[in-house]
Amino acid sequence: MAETAKKNGHIVMVPLMAQGHIIPLLALARKILHSKTIFTITIATTPLNIQHLRSALSSASPIQVRLSELPYNSTQHGLPPNTESTENLTPTQIIKLFRSTHTLEAPLRSLILQIAEEEGHPPLCTISDSLLGWVNNVAKSLGIRNICFSSSGAYGTLAYFSIWANLPHRKTQSDEFWVPGFPQNHRFHRTQLHGFLREADGNDDWSQCFLPQIALSMKSDGWVCNTVEELEPLGLQLLRDYLQLPVWAVGPILPSSALEGSKHRTGKESGVTLEACMEWLDLKDENSVVYVSFGSQNTISAPQMMALAEGLEKSGRSFIWVVRPPVGFDIDGEFKEEWLPKGFEERMRDTKKGLLVRKWGPQLEILSHKSTGVFLSHCGWNSVLESLSNGVPLIGWPLAAEQIYNVKMLVEEMGVAVELTRTVESTICGEEVKKVIEIVMEKEGKGKEMKEKAKEIASHMRKAVTEKREEKGSSLRAMDDLVRTILSPISL
Repeated sequence: MAETAKKNGHIVMVPLMAQGHIIPLLALARKILHSKTIFTITIATTPLNIQHLRSALSSASPIQVRLSELPYNSTQHGLPPNTESTENLTPTQIIKLFRSTHTLEAPLRSLILQIAEEEGHPPLCTISDSLLGWVNNVAKSLGIRNICFSSSGAYGTLAYFSIWANLPHRKTQSDEFWVPGFPQNHRFHRTQLHGFLREADGNDDWSQCFLPQIALSMKSDGWVCNTVEELEPLGLQLLRDYLQLPVWAVGPILPSSALEGSKHRTGKESGVTLEACMEWLDLKDENSVVYVSFGSQNTISAPQMMALAEGLEKSGRSFIWVVRPPVGFDIDGEFKEEWLPKGFEERMRDTKKGLLVRKWGPQLEILSHKSTGVFLSHCGWNSVLESLSNGVPLIGWPLAAEQIYNVKMLVEEMGVAVELTRTVESTICGEEVKKVIEIVMEKEGKGKEMKEKAKEIASHMRKAVTEKREEKGSSLRAMDDLVRTILSPISL
């Protein structure tokens, strides 16, 4: 076995220091290892992230992934001690963290040289996060391939990268603008730009951080995208045309249930037992429950939280809401009842209309339950895939990164979502929340249409990873092609 692995070669993976990027890369490693070609895979990242990965791997079915620590000291970069991921960081601190990743360049180079010395030949390739363009320099200087991995969808990735690379909103006085890489009739709006992107001029800290990394990633040997051909035909075509590189759609790359465990993807204890959650859902009618969660690293403002609670109650619909402290408070701190309408939690408990879950909930299990009818989400790509793979339409409330472009695609291209509002700066009232919930949950009209489309997409996603007789789904074929590329000689 060891000889075969050695013969087929070594892959070194380098994730961005953020849980929403690390876990999909680990899931990609699992997919590659389940292919018929036997590889050795090493994931290289900072010590604390290695600890989290080790914990995740120990609770999973055994997979042969090596973990290698790259030395890192956050205090040397003006960050709090033991800060090795984006979690709980302010925007200013996130920039410092992203900028500090270049200090991993020398230890990564040493690791690759060490592997080459031990095995008698260099690794076949590196697979790095698309925001770590410097890995491309390391790989090229050592004569090996670098493949970029985007944990987001093709449409959102292209929109986010092209807006950063071209700053098209700076070239017009209009609120609407065209983004290079998209058809001329596709228009974006200034309100779809996060504050620091809206203000970016190419010389600001965010531009100085992102632009070089994007430029380097576009010089890689290809991109792996966590999406499905049938899910994003337009987005994938546009991304391929823009990059002029191979793009392998090998998704959906979702955490296995074994990786979820009792602590789920983020390593946080769930605020409710799986059994209690499932028992609560079992009492509800099919497609009757609104599931609300903004992911592991996002939250909304206190006034927005109050309005959301009022809207949920006014809607009369049953709901599960993963509640976390609002903006301005420790997101992992204790949740206080004062952030909700007076007596809200008690009323929801007594009427069994609402289940409030602290910190984290068993998301995959909730979304796969027949009672769940809609997901009110920030529309981070992992959450989008988890929802659509279970045929659950979405109510979008994008908060950061490419989420707003995911929502644009889900609404305009796919018809499986409606947008409630965007960012933590927006003003919203309970009536708006109620109205949107009613639209999506109605059994006829738009609600029925969205549900049918979501079910159809779930079917496409299942087929993409299914092999029947001699016929493979699109994502399996893409994985085969990726493996062939990794094994092929590099043309000098």
